Amino acid sequence: MNPEPPSTSQSTARFGRIAILWRGDEAARRAATPATSRFKAVFTALADVGVDAEPIVYEDDIRDAVCARLARFDGVLVWVNPIHEGRNRANLDALLREVMARGVWVSAHPDVILKMGTKEVLHRTRTMGWGCDTALYRTAEAMRAGFPARLAAGPRVIKRNRGNGGQGVWRIEQLTSSGAQPMVRVLDATKDVSEVVALDEFLERCVGYFDDGCVIDQQFQARLSEGVVRCYMAGDHCAGFGYQNVKALVDAPAARAEAGPRLYTSNADPRFQRLRRLMEDEWTPQLTSLLDIAPRDLPMIWDADFMLGPPGADGTDSYVLGEINVSSVFPIPAESSAQIARCVADRLRSKA
Repeated sequence: MNPEPPSTSQSTARFGRIAILWRGDEAARRAATPATSRFKAVFTALADVGVDAEPIVYEDDIRDAVCARLARFDGVLVWVNPIHEGRNRANLDALLREVMARGVWVSAHPDVILKMGTKEVLHRTRTMGWGCDTALYRTAEAMRAGFPARLAAGPRVIKRNRGNGGQGVWRIEQLTSSGAQPMVRVLDATKDVSEVVALDEFLERCVGYFDDGCVIDQQFQARLSEGVVRCYMAGDHCAGFGYQNVKALVDAPAARAEAGPRLYTSNADPRFQRLRRLMEDEWTPQLTSLLDIAPRDLPMIWDADFMLGPPGADGTDSYVLGEINVSSVFPIPAESSAQIARCVADRLRSKA
């Protein structure tokens, strides 16, 4: 009987060793294995292209131990949200800069996250084809001075600079008021029901957001209830799509009733080929140029969320950027793991 041929991962030459890092407690650290983690497909895809990968589960209380371990790798892929149960990435980002100084490659680089993974990117790229009427406020005083006039022209969306899961995102609509105090209807993206408050009260709620550097004020997109398309990117190549009817910032009961989970699909989905061409051929090159990011430093996995904007003269839909996610993009389309692996292999080859 002939022996079985070796698996792809066994026969492929090994040429790099990376860590895959995510946040977790001591129990999660003890249980972490490539075969049982949520990144199982990524571990497998990396092995198939000749990259050995090991799990590292991070928390701030073991910072030094993690730093020492990472120094022994060629690179690290990081999946950690900017805000999680009251904790931020400040200690982790300092650690990552430290290991980068020792020659370890990191994706996504903390400086790249600050450039493209915060809401400020909506203002910096507002003149691109995906942009819309967007303002930026650096102080609470600037917001008090500029926001009321923009709100008078129509509903707005306020976004804190750093956050995830809809934290610090609001839809605001001005109401007719017979009194001296302007009133607004506000809907928190993490809540199901809107509330009516005084405009001054809402502005006071936003004061703490300036600890993140700025607040973004974006025109509300009336077609939000038609769904959001998420374009997944591995470096500068499209790695798949996700489509979802959302509840966040949607107040119409019928539209909210149609909301459901994100449905994933490959980068070959015919519904989104125009968006793919725009992302690969136009918008990603424009993004890296505007933000001064070398294409080779783009994250191994990132995504851009798009709402439908006003149709063009020929009836073609336009797309409006709602946010870019960089810090912890997961789950991902099934085909994305192979795209990530190829990008990692190319990056390690160039590093060598």
